[in-house]
Amino acid sequence: MANTYSTMVPLGTPAPDFSLPGTDGKTYSPSNFGNKNVLVIIFMCNHCPYVKAVLRRLINLQNEYAERSVQLVGINVNDTKKYPEDSLEKMKELAEKKQLPFPYLFDESQESAKAYDAVCTPDIFVYGIERSLKYRGRVDDNWQHPDEITRHDLKDAIEAILTDQPVNDDQVSSMGCSIKWKE
Repeated sequence: MANTYSTMVPLGTPAPDFSLPGTDGKTYSPSNFGNKNVLVIIFMCNHCPYVKAVLRRLINLQNEYAERSVQLVGINVNDTKKYPEDSLEKMKELAEKKQLPFPYLFDESQESAKAYDAVCTPDIFVYGIERSLKYRGRVDDNWQHPDEITRHDLKDAIEAILTDQPVNDDQVSSMGCSIKWKE
């Protein structure tokens, strides 16, 4: 399995807009979450072992911070002709099976990934209330062994934003499978 690392988009970059269908049948854009102090955009998919490894942690984060004005949003952009397990239908099954507490969106055009400069799954972008990029990087320091985690990078960034503290500038790129681009 080849690793791909996130591109580390410059901090302060504004959140690109999108309008995408979710597994719940609704259409979402960043404006749907305008009342949230923190917006976490996660490029993810169903089949990636890296996403599978951290999905429970993402679910737990959303559940933990739901009452504190934090919203996670998952976006899948993979080519479903080559990776049918990432189809919208399969996304719906995953969302139901895992009881995802955040919207899971599908972008058949792949334009959102291009706009965000996302390259891997998971690729994570965290925005403050003004929707400028405050954090981009990994969930934590051990995607394979949750019992050996020593740094909770994503959680620490969310907490810093919520408490008006500086986000750690020692941000480590996310690592995962490459986004499966259409030819």
